[in-house]
Amino acid sequence: MYVVTGAGPVGYTVAEQLAGQGHQVRILTRSGSGPDHPLVERMRVDAADPERLTEAVSGAAAVFHCIHGSAYRAASWAAELPRAEQVVMDAAAAAGAVVVFPESLYSYSEPDRMMTEASPRTATGGKRGIRTALLAARQAHAANTVSVVAGDFFGPRVKMAHAGERMVTPILAGKAVQFIGSINQPHSFTYVPDLAAAMIAAAQQPELWNTVLHAPTGPAVTQRDMAAAHAEAAGVAAPKVSAVPGWVLRVAGIFSTDMRELAELLYQFERPFVMDSSQSQKLLGLEPTPLAEAAEATVTWWRGAVQVGAGG
Repeated sequence: MYVVTGAGPVGYTVAEQLAGQGHQVRILTRSGSGPDHPLVERMRVDAADPERLTEAVSGAAAVFHCIHGSAYRAASWAAELPRAEQVVMDAAAAAGAVVVFPESLYSYSEPDRMMTEASPRTATGGKRGIRTALLAARQAHAANTVSVVAGDFFGPRVKMAHAGERMVTPILAGKAVQFIGSINQPHSFTYVPDLAAAMIAAAQQPELWNTVLHAPTGPAVTQRDMAAAHAEAAGVAAPKVSAVPGWVLRVAGIFSTDMRELAELLYQFERPFVMDSSQSQKLLGLEPTPLAEAAEATVTWWRGAVQVGAGG
């Protein structure tokens, strides 16, 4: 039996893939959401509740911890994430289960270089420093853990992302797309089903526990390229693409906390921001889904979601 905390795009996809492989899955959310599948047990559990979590994790072979902060703010992350991860790792250690975490590239302290599994992860300050601290806490804990690093998400169910609804819905509506930073710098995007597959494979290989891996991620592309790939998959004309300059966000950040939090990560979009996953792909026996195929699946999901929304 496997346990998944959270039913966002990563947690939902992990649970869906596990059930598709014939595994019994228990997905824990405060709302009781998750895939509708006979092998998926949906439970209303707050993953930060030690008593309830310990009960839910009992007997599990692995826990996939896919919960993020309630807001995209450093203060929210600092208040919520470390404690939640400690609770999950404590429960997993008691159950003898490995904990698998999806992880970002935020902690990488030399992002202007190609980021590999061996690159330094010592970034400080704000959200970047919090991710660094979380990785250190996992390493120090008695529980077995694996952190699987991904670039910016795209794919089915990915809404709040640079290549999510702000990109796909305008394309489907025949409208222009606006990004941030630069539309011509190479950037690594990770297809969420590839991340989920990597997390599952890592959980099933004890020799990979207590390491940091990279999710299979295709060659870096520009934000313009991402929009064009999704437009082609949708069978529509490539959209007009523009970007909000970094200085605009930085000025806006003087008055807006949300803009300030977004501006903190502008370095990822103003310069090349590229990860390499070749080493982890060999270890996991996985390859990234080709962009054209991934874009087609993404567009198909979004068209279904739009129709459902239109139907009330």
